[in-house]
Amino acid sequence: MDPTGALAARFTEHRPHLLSVAQRLLGPTGEADDAVQEAWLRLQRAHASGDPGIENLGGWLTTVVARIALNMLRTRRTHPEDPILDEDPDADEDGPEEQAVAADAVGPALMVVLDTLAPAERLAFVLHDVFGLPFDEIAPIVERSVPATRQLASRARRRVRGGGSTDGGDDAARRREVVGAFLTAAREGDFGALLAVLDPEVVLRADPVAVAMAAANAGRGAPELVPAVGGADAVARVFAGRAQAAAPALLDGEPGLAFAVGGRTVTLFRFTVVDGRVAAIDLVADPEVVAATEVVLT
Repeated sequence: MDPTGALAARFTEHRPHLLSVAQRLLGPTGEADDAVQEAWLRLQRAHASGDPGIENLGGWLTTVVARIALNMLRTRRTHPEDPILDEDPDADEDGPEEQAVAADAVGPALMVVLDTLAPAERLAFVLHDVFGLPFDEIAPIVERSVPATRQLASRARRRVRGGGSTDGGDDAARRREVVGAFLTAAREGDFGALLAVLDPEVVLRADPVAVAMAAANAGRGAPELVPAVGGADAVARVFAGRAQAAAPALLDGEPGLAFAVGGRTVTLFRFTVVDGRVAAIDLVADPEVVAATEVVLT
């Protein structure tokens, strides 16, 4: 068998699983087939370029399909008026077992609930609770820390179990209050108030772009950043008297902060709130990640 044929045969082995993943994330629509087809095209391109990094083909393909689905879900939220049509529900050639799994996955009641979730919540819940992927594998897909990804899945799980009722509404309001209290304390340089809102074991993480930006602006009062800072005292020292230009925002539907220059968002502050305190802060300045995030100033 020629190399292309062998690659196609290996992809075909994984296709039922990939379609199930896509259908659980996107529903029984033509989009699910499109996501799987796009994964095949990306696999062909990776193979043609001699990419040596694909050791676990199934895991690689699942990650690719999940990323494609996440982008599709974000597009839906940006263009909610676009109809989602089941173009050809009988087009796939999976066997009865795979079809039964897919049908169960996209039952109308479950899909209605899933449609109420933010894209990242939906992905974290489906990949972990349905397919058993560990959070450390899901976190890079949704561009969150592992604790934040675990919180996404937990929040989605509560809403799914509640049939879509937002018993997390008060929880979301509380998270906004915590983020607001953090911002106020930071701007006012109130060290005691910062300590009160931070978990004692809080972790601050900054991506490489954020670290480089802080270094470039060190002479203008920007704090010195390292990739990771641990402990409430150390994190409070980073932010005390700063964050003046940060604005409250919803980042993919989650309370956070955004920093803009010339009307363009350049840095995101993602918060993980546990038991009413900030357990983790992720500073994200990678342009591609920022551009892929839905930012709504509040």
